[in-house]
Amino acid sequence: MNHIIKKSALYITVILLFTACKKITDINTNPTAASAEQVQVEYFIDNSIVHAQMNPGVSERAFILYWAAAGHQVSDADGATFSWGSYSDEWIGEYYDNQSGALNTINSAIDVAKQQITAGTQKEYTNNLMQVARIWRTYLLSEMSDNFGSMPTSAFQGKNPEFKDVKSVYYYMLDELKDATSKLDLSIAAVPSDVSKEDPAYSFDFAKWQAYGNSLRLRLAMRLSEVDPSKAQAEFEDAAKGPLLTDKSQMFQIKEKPGWDDLSGMYTRCWFQAPEAVTFNNLVVNLGGVTTQSQIPSVISDPAGQADAIANIKPADYAGQYFPVQLTTKTNNPFSAYWLNGLPNTIDPRAYQIFYMPGNSSDPSFPSGTCGAVNSNTVGNVKDVNNNVIKTIDGKYTWNPTPDGNWGTKGDWHNTLFQGVDIGSATSMAPSLKNQFRTQTAERVFFGPWETYFLLAEGAVRGWTSPVDARTAYETGIAKSFEYWGTSSYLATYLASTDYNRDGTSVSWNHTTEPGNTHMMNFVDGLTGTPGTVSINYPVNNLYKNGTVKNDHLTKIITQKFIAQTPWLPLETWSDHRRLGLPFFENVVLEGPIQTLPALTGSNYMTSNVQFFPQRMKYPSGLQNSNVAGYNQAVSELGGADEVLTPLWWAQH
Repeated sequence: MNHIIKKSALYITVILLFTACKKITDINTNPTAASAEQVQVEYFIDNSIVHAQMNPGVSERAFILYWAAAGHQVSDADGATFSWGSYSDEWIGEYYDNQSGALNTINSAIDVAKQQITAGTQKEYTNNLMQVARIWRTYLLSEMSDNFGSMPTSAFQGKNPEFKDVKSVYYYMLDELKDATSKLDLSIAAVPSDVSKEDPAYSFDFAKWQAYGNSLRLRLAMRLSEVDPSKAQAEFEDAAKGPLLTDKSQMFQIKEKPGWDDLSGMYTRCWFQAPEAVTFNNLVVNLGGVTTQSQIPSVISDPAGQADAIANIKPADYAGQYFPVQLTTKTNNPFSAYWLNGLPNTIDPRAYQIFYMPGNSSDPSFPSGTCGAVNSNTVGNVKDVNNNVIKTIDGKYTWNPTPDGNWGTKGDWHNTLFQGVDIGSATSMAPSLKNQFRTQTAERVFFGPWETYFLLAEGAVRGWTSPVDARTAYETGIAKSFEYWGTSSYLATYLASTDYNRDGTSVSWNHTTEPGNTHMMNFVDGLTGTPGTVSINYPVNNLYKNGTVKNDHLTKIITQKFIAQTPWLPLETWSDHRRLGLPFFENVVLEGPIQTLPALTGSNYMTSNVQFFPQRMKYPSGLQNSNVAGYNQAVSELGGADEVLTPLWWAQH
């Protein structure tokens, strides 16, 4: 980890370039003798962007087992427990080392560009490459700081870096983005083809880099909304004056490819089922007024399957089969003890594009060939405490998410086909990520146009000066997300809907009527089939306005932002929740004690509290072992102990 402690001398930088990106082979010179004039800045940029994509060993730990779990997009029931606050020093050490390497490389790009400019050996576009490198360095630094907290901002300057508190890091990053975007010379329209290929995001289209840099500045400015609102507003308003990332042609995304390297797919590790998380499900079910029946032809290819699925659609007021003994009641998810033995009457159309429909194994979207993590079996058994089968259930064309948590003794004997915990052979009963994310041919999104619009909408709601009014920005953000998923034909119906999702939030901008505390629904006893009615509570989100508001404009914006960011940007959904307490995150199952969440108890699991959710990653032991002084400084600037539950400076308190 010493590469993050000291600046590399030029000859070491060249060797790193040789071994990491292997672009130096284009220079017929002894690598240890290569000078700054011979080393090409674009090679460092390419290597840093690709390396930050993370090889499977790193991405499955950081992206899937930590970000996706903390961000509540995809369940971590496949084995990780970061949603519980549990932590692996080895896993996070791998991530820290990897991203530190990407930072080291991008700093080398900036150093070499500066040396070439000083020596007068620069190309026409060298200054622009340096500004691109500064924008990318800011993203990397923000990613590291949003995970850990205190970070150095002046590393690689010939001395041990000083770790800065999170506020100082953010002020530095905002200054960097403002300066770098302003110094891009857009009159340089193109670079040589052999140079452009070294930018996997934008092919060194500097106008796109400028738009990305400004939108990234919006993101980082908004991060300060709750703790430093005047600074947040000033930075937001200034960034919003410039060109922004507002179109799918400007998306910052990196093409994945098969193999085991930095460009391998994020979700392609075949041993992970990647089931839909409860938070996502509660947001999309009943939201938007688009019926499942109207969506069936787009997600099921064969007529027989379409007919079977349509026959299994349930009424909008149906909660499901009630299994209070087999399923948990110890969480504040209001549907925790219900199993929906069919398909929702209405659901956000993006849900069926992201997660496959159980039993739809003949469709190309079904994640076949995933090492047995997912198969076509949809039949499972409900068992009693003595492990006796008391009912057989077919999960074909049903829709149930996967709750995380400690299932205690229920986890030993209840029919785990419902929850994905020790799921055995019934692994296709929970909606899980579609094949398009698992074949290593997707494009990982780092920033989409929808996020720009949702940021503009939030700024406008706060009364900040925005180039677009709040409603227009909100609805355009939804439209951009629908365009990405190919669901634009449903947009008009969706935007007009006043139906409440399971959290009590609707889509229509003008519909801000609160849903009340409860709503009546029908259900049947899971074992006997006896019908009944039940008053289902809308969840109380104590983290936002003390749980009194469920359908105001900010809740709508963040709800839509969460859905749009799934499944590529779980770090952002985690960050929004840490910042605002939005959208509603259910507590993990508490059938048994969770040592890593000591504040969550049997007496308070129906409430929300920041201490019930992980707030950050701990620094890896490698940092402490290699730089004791730096580690101690980092912790002292953190404002709390080096623990998972210590909130970052900008996070909700």
